[in-house]
Amino acid sequence: MSNRHLMADEELQVWADLLEAKSPQEVLVKAVENYAGGLVLASSFGAEDVVLIDMLHNLAPTIPVFYLDTNKHFEETYATRDKLQERYGTKFIQVLPKMTLDEQAREHGEKLWEKDPHLCCQIRKVEPLQRVLSSYQAWITGIRREQSPTRANAKKVEWDEKFDLVKFNPLADWTNGQVWEYIHAHDVPYNPLHDNHYPSIGCSVCTKAVQPGQDPRAGRWAGFAKTECGLHK
Repeated sequence: MSNRHLMADEELQVWADLLEAKSPQEVLVKAVENYAGGLVLASSFGAEDVVLIDMLHNLAPTIPVFYLDTNKHFEETYATRDKLQERYGTKFIQVLPKMTLDEQAREHGEKLWEKDPHLCCQIRKVEPLQRVLSSYQAWITGIRREQSPTRANAKKVEWDEKFDLVKFNPLADWTNGQVWEYIHAHDVPYNPLHDNHYPSIGCSVCTKAVQPGQDPRAGRWAGFAKTECGLHK
């Protein structure tokens, strides 16, 4: 572990303690104040991300927003992207995999997501994310602690070991109810799939509706021992 990393950990722990009781908007202000020139928001156009897009637009509309275009998103996801771009008068950064779907099929076989979803996510999500984040000093995500056990210890600001930069999670302590209260109160465009039992939305080929009482992420990679795409530890 480098001295730079050790110093970052110490400083970020102080930040995390200070920001724990702060609102998402206050966390975003801190992020913008310290990393404005090297800050970016990651969006999958899910409920949490549209909240952050709205908040960030009101606080610092010049901060860029990117999305990982796997070429396998639902039509509703692309339509939500378009509505948000129109609403906020902006253009989100499209980040594509190095491989097209045809190239992936030729190298790894058809429908890789059905045989090896981990490899598919690595090619279509993790590598593109690593590539785009290499140009920034800090990123903002919509992860919340109650989403899954793997996110239960997320801090509002922390060092991202995997991608080697600072990570802000402004909604870490929010409940699902708070997310939807904000969306409705501010009339934020959202993915209509959320109204049809899709609490967590990924690629169309790997996401199914969730039945009442099931874990919110039960519809992701159904049939596999997989609940994360590899973007978050």
